[in-house]
Amino acid sequence: MFPFFKKKEYFSASQKERIVAAIQEMEKQTSGEIRVYVEARNPKVNAIDRAAEVFFKLKMQETVQRNGVLLYIATRHRELALFGDEGIYKATGAEFWNNAVQHMISHIKGSDICEGMVQCIRQVGETLKEKFPYDPSTDKNELPDDIVFG
Repeated sequence: MFPFFKKKEYFSASQKERIVAAIQEMEKQTSGEIRVYVEARNPKVNAIDRAAEVFFKLKMQETVQRNGVLLYIATRHRELALFGDEGIYKATGAEFWNNAVQHMISHIKGSDICEGMVQCIRQVGETLKEKFPYDPSTDKNELPDDIVFG
């Protein structure tokens, strides 16, 4: 394969491990599901529209309690969005989502995208834990925890 066809790696192996570990840590405390999707360019006009498209493409709306959350990032376009299913959105309201995005932006401005993502995952996870607590008798991991690269 020619080197110019090779996809650019967004994160080191240890950074990927940190992000996935944060997802797994938070999902052990809630019935909610968190996924991360990273791509270079947003082919849509609006980041939230793209996040919604990816959310449904990944079939995140198929969780039992409709409490999946997608963290979407377009690295070259410098865009991010959080998209939550109807169950979690109704339980939290718009202010929560705006605060979570602003918190992540503050980390990214400091050039630490990985840390910003981990902190955002934890913030979302804490809210999911409060609104959708973990029930060991019924909860199962409904969606993969890996980072999806587009």
